Amino acid sequence: MKTKVGLLYGGKSAEHEVSMQTAMAVLKALDQEKFEVYPIYISKDGGWNKGPQLTGPVTNVKELAFSNLDALPPTALAPALFKAAEDEKSSLDVIFPLLHGPNGEDGTVQGLLELLNLPYVGNGVLSSSAGMDKVIMKNIFAQAGLPQVKYVWFIRREWEKSHEDAYQKVEQKIGYPCFVKPANLGSSVGISKCTNRSELEKAFAEAFQFDRKIIIEEGVTAREIEAGILGNDDPECSVAGEIVPKKEFYDYKAKYEDGNTALIIPAEITDAEYNALKEMAIRAFKALDCSGLVRADFFLTREGKWYINEVNTMPGFTPFSMFPLLWKHTGVAYPQLIERLVNLAIERHEEKQHIKYTME
Repeated sequence: MKTKVGLLYGGKSAEHEVSMQTAMAVLKALDQEKFEVYPIYISKDGGWNKGPQLTGPVTNVKELAFSNLDALPPTALAPALFKAAEDEKSSLDVIFPLLHGPNGEDGTVQGLLELLNLPYVGNGVLSSSAGMDKVIMKNIFAQAGLPQVKYVWFIRREWEKSHEDAYQKVEQKIGYPCFVKPANLGSSVGISKCTNRSELEKAFAEAFQFDRKIIIEEGVTAREIEAGILGNDDPECSVAGEIVPKKEFYDYKAKYEDGNTALIIPAEITDAEYNALKEMAIRAFKALDCSGLVRADFFLTREGKWYINEVNTMPGFTPFSMFPLLWKHTGVAYPQLIERLVNLAIERHEEKQHIKYTME
C-alpha cells in the first residue's frame, strides 16, 4: 500500500514564500507510485486549508495556495485535515511539515502533531523551539563546549529603555564588524551587517520589526562551511559544502531569488578539518536532541579554527538550497532523501509508542 503523506506548508510567517518554494520542490520529487500526497496549506493570516489528493504534477506555486473561504480553525484540525479522505477512517500515515520560521519551525506545529499522536518528519518540540531561538541555541552550544563567536542579545523593552546603553554594550563586548539578527527567524530575514554606530542603530530597528528579541554576533573573517545531518539516535553527516557569497553576506535575496552565490560541494578542506566539522555537527545535533534532519553552519578561519554558527532544524529544499545538494553529493538523491526522512519519522513515532504514560 502507498504511504499517505500530508504536506504542511505556507504558514503565518515572514518565510511563507520560502515554504511555498520548498513545497513545490518536494512535490516534484515525491514518487507518486509510492506515496499518496495530500496538501495542507496555511495561509499568511493563519487559515488552514486542505486540498484534494494530488494525482499529477503541480507546475505553479499558486496552485498550492488554496482559498481561505474553506479555512478551518485549529480546533477542527484532527478530524478534517488529517484524514486521507472524508470517507476514510484512517489518518494520514505521516505529516511532512515544510514550514520555515515562527509558527512552523519553532515547535508550535510539532506540539500540535504530538498532541494528535501523528508521525511527522523532522525535529520535535524541544529541538525545534531551541533551534529556532538563536539565543537559547547558542546557550546550549556553550554548555556543550562548542566554540562560537562572541554574542550579546536584547529584548525590545530593554532597548527601548536606553538605546545608548544597548549600543555601548555591543561596542564594548562585540565591536565592529558585527551582525544583528532577529533571534527567532531564519532565511537571513532582518539581518544586517554593521561596521559603525549609524549602521548599528538602523540594524536594531530593522531586526526588532521581526522579533521581540535580537542577537548581535561578532563578525569574523572566515569561510562559511555547512554540513547536513540525517538520522535519529545514530545521525550521519554529509560531505561539507562552502558558501561563497558574491555580495557582502549570504542574504535572503542571494538564497531564494537570484541565486547570486557560489556553492562549492564538496568544500575544499582537509580530512582533519572535515573530521572536526563532523564531530561538532553531530555533537550539536545531539545537544539539541534533534531528529530527522539538520543543517549545521560553521565558520572556518584562516588560522584553521572552527566556530559553529547555528543549526537549521528545517532547512529549505529549494533549487538553491544547500541541504539536498549536500546529500546528493554524499550519494543520496533527492527522492531517496525524502523517503529516508519519512521512514525516520515513522521510526521515531513507533519508538514513542512504547513510552509508558501511566503509573499502572
